[in-house]
Amino acid sequence: MSAPFDLNDESVVVIIGTGAGGGTLANELAQKGVKVVALEAGGRHLPEDYVNDEWASFSQLSWLDSRSTSGTWRVAKDFPGLPAWIVKAVGGSTVHWAGASLRFQPHEWKARTSYGAVEGANLIDWPIDAEEMAPWYDAAEKKMGVTNTNGLPPLPGSNNYKVFEKGARALGYKEVHTGNMAINSVDRDGRPPCQQTGFCFQGCKWGAKWSTAYTEIPRGEATGNLEVRENAQALQIEHDASGKVTGVVYAGPNGARLRQAARAVCVAGNSIESPRLLLNSASSMFPDGLANGSGQVGRNYMRHLTASVYGVFDRPVKMWRGTTMAGIIQDEARHDPSRGFVGGYEMETLSLGLPFMAAFLDPGGWGREFASALDGYENMAGMWIVGEDMPQESNRITLNADAPDQYGLPTPNVHYSDHPNDVAMRDHAFRQGKAIYDAVGATRTFPTPPYPSTHNLGTLRMSERAEDGVVNRFGRAHEVNNLFVSDGSQFTTGGAENPTLTIVALAIRQADHIAKEMAAGAL
Repeated sequence: MSAPFDLNDESVVVIIGTGAGGGTLANELAQKGVKVVALEAGGRHLPEDYVNDEWASFSQLSWLDSRSTSGTWRVAKDFPGLPAWIVKAVGGSTVHWAGASLRFQPHEWKARTSYGAVEGANLIDWPIDAEEMAPWYDAAEKKMGVTNTNGLPPLPGSNNYKVFEKGARALGYKEVHTGNMAINSVDRDGRPPCQQTGFCFQGCKWGAKWSTAYTEIPRGEATGNLEVRENAQALQIEHDASGKVTGVVYAGPNGARLRQAARAVCVAGNSIESPRLLLNSASSMFPDGLANGSGQVGRNYMRHLTASVYGVFDRPVKMWRGTTMAGIIQDEARHDPSRGFVGGYEMETLSLGLPFMAAFLDPGGWGREFASALDGYENMAGMWIVGEDMPQESNRITLNADAPDQYGLPTPNVHYSDHPNDVAMRDHAFRQGKAIYDAVGATRTFPTPPYPSTHNLGTLRMSERAEDGVVNRFGRAHEVNNLFVSDGSQFTTGGAENPTLTIVALAIRQADHIAKEMAAGAL
């Protein structure tokens, strides 16, 4: 592990956040000989620390700092203080994620061109495409050990998957399998294969699931070029008179304010905290927030269209056994506006333990109907729906000055309202999910409202033109030459696919760009 870098060392790259984007970028740069200080707001938890208990794990890992919500989305009613379910720890939400690793489809890189003008949506094309991203996806899949790629076998199908698959086949679906999962199906990379424990969301106690917490971060530290500072929450990014970023002010473990000088700053704090940091870094040069001349910082927040469908059967399924999300139907991910909406959605297996099922099945639910649903838990199968939601300027992260955090800074407010395209897609997905379970003899099916967001995207989006977004095709701020965005905030649109693979691919590509710019003296 590297010795600590000096606070006044102006040659280091400061990365804020250690999740899929920040953790990958930190290791990639360290491997290239670049000195990196990574600031992580949470502590360090590793497989031996994870607990196979839903509520205990939630308390251990989740980002529970104060937030507020507004808009018409169901989350604002059911979980007003918890708009997003992400992790505050080394590894970020790669500790919590399910492992689904899917490539964007070619048409999704060019949503404005593919879908045309969609009223009420702020659609633009990404400034990159599938062909350019292919080698970076290759590198990400190799790094993460994604099943069904590079000769790696698929994960086995659980009972939950077998019910899901049988119903899908009965409906004529063709693209049905146990997924492209960044979870070992064989011994690989010094980590064992999946042991089918079923607590994927609580941190993988076996280390079979790829997480930057125990892959990228320790490897970067082993080079001597990466220092991770835990319990270090970034508060403000500073710049000089030319507008160049010069350092990051952060709160250390004891709350003391410290400042780390920087050659460049890469923001990877998730799509809520990343724009909040830029907004809280407003100055006389950037009165509306750092790098916010376009007014797009915080805007175009996307969370994916999400929902769940559960089916109850006359015999036990025990859906909690096995890898949580090793099962996918991809037939509906196509773009086919004859269905009444643009874009598409994936259906993926999902199970929640009984504690979370009681909380999420029907938030605030009570009475005979709710109790009878929980009575059927052992006989229940479940799926999650994830689809492309429309970016809207009005869906955004703003500062709530009326609710300062423990450091006296305004907290983020998350405003989100469904677009009519989202509603049409969700309704279609509910019907199809119900039909899948009905086709295999479900005695009862029920849709459930969206949970707190896990796929937080947009808010600092990539754009060809500076006026349309915040960063360029390499995640580099249009207005600040040495400021980068390295997480899902840079997503121009969301696609139908779980975003982590794309975040990792973009981080590998960004590290290559940063190292080349440094070598050329342009950074």
